[in-house]
Amino acid sequence: MHFKLCLGALAASSSLLVSALPSADSSKVNAGLRLIKTSEADPGVWVTEDEKIEKYTAKNINFIDITDITDTYVLNSLSGVSESTIVERQAVTYPTTLTHVTEGNTFISRINMTVPQTALRTFTEFTTRYYRSATGTQASTWLFNQLSSIAAVNSAITVTRFTHSFNMPSIIVKIPGTTTDLVIVGAHIDSVGSTTTGRSPGADDDGSGTVTILEAFRVLATSGFKPKNTLEFHFYAGEEGGLLGSAAIFSNYRTTGKRVLAMLNQDMTGYSPGGRPVVFTDYTNAALNTYMRLIVREYTGITSGTSSCGYGCSDHASATSNGFPSSFVHEDTMSGSSPYIHTANDAYSTIMWDAVQRHIKLTIGFLVEASYL
Repeated sequence: MHFKLCLGALAASSSLLVSALPSADSSKVNAGLRLIKTSEADPGVWVTEDEKIEKYTAKNINFIDITDITDTYVLNSLSGVSESTIVERQAVTYPTTLTHVTEGNTFISRINMTVPQTALRTFTEFTTRYYRSATGTQASTWLFNQLSSIAAVNSAITVTRFTHSFNMPSIIVKIPGTTTDLVIVGAHIDSVGSTTTGRSPGADDDGSGTVTILEAFRVLATSGFKPKNTLEFHFYAGEEGGLLGSAAIFSNYRTTGKRVLAMLNQDMTGYSPGGRPVVFTDYTNAALNTYMRLIVREYTGITSGTSSCGYGCSDHASATSNGFPSSFVHEDTMSGSSPYIHTANDAYSTIMWDAVQRHIKLTIGFLVEASYL
């Protein structure tokens, strides 16, 4: 995740983006440069992979890597066309009451906090999970194996790698429903420090979100849950490099005509001095946010807070820019979030496990309720 700090407008008009498309300068791409945007008005600047981290991530400047994005719809969305202006391909009406609470709470009672605690300890032992590093790829392989082991309880569940131009693959787990409509929960695998090679345990960012949805998947899979809508658990690679993994996946879903009913982002769930989940209202879907507040209240007993996280702060932005409804329920407000991210101090010892447990509960609640949309 990127903290909420965006550069000022670098151009008078977002229409300048058209002249900055990657295809306009293939020599820069061939030279290993990447085109990133730090705001809607920014036409983009070419940087090296190391500069992404050292000049932007380490300084808490949000950005989106648009080098590989060629869809005009998506580029326009990333350049300031508001959600109300974009004609959504897949309008969804969300319930105003929850009707599967007993079932949801039955699954919640099966949460075993030893599982995410043990998983996160291993996950943070990799030197770094930087998406271009060998240890990052090793971490992804380890996670793939954990998910595959859980999925073995049901031959209908699939665990697949979604490969990218960089070594670390994203992972998609699918519990098939009776419809092909998708309900998605996502977190990102990768971590990064102030450099691409430094120690980066990434306990909260986003090891906590990863083990949150890992445990939600374990509970539903081992309980034999049979959803109406198909459930997907996404583990994105390259979030810290500008939302790379999620951008590729949701671009694929857009071009192949998949229908996404709701996407919930779980990026950082383990540090919450305020003691309550917070719904981010920017670059998300207002109707889905209202639905998520209902779910948070019912399944955690806590009224969620409200905040915003800025341009390109996490993977929900990829769903939104591709026309899919997304919501981001975070551990706390931006000012209350972990101060240790993107450093070697984002360590296992900083995790507040009561916060993680709240997010596992609300994630299970979301998946059960939305599976019946």
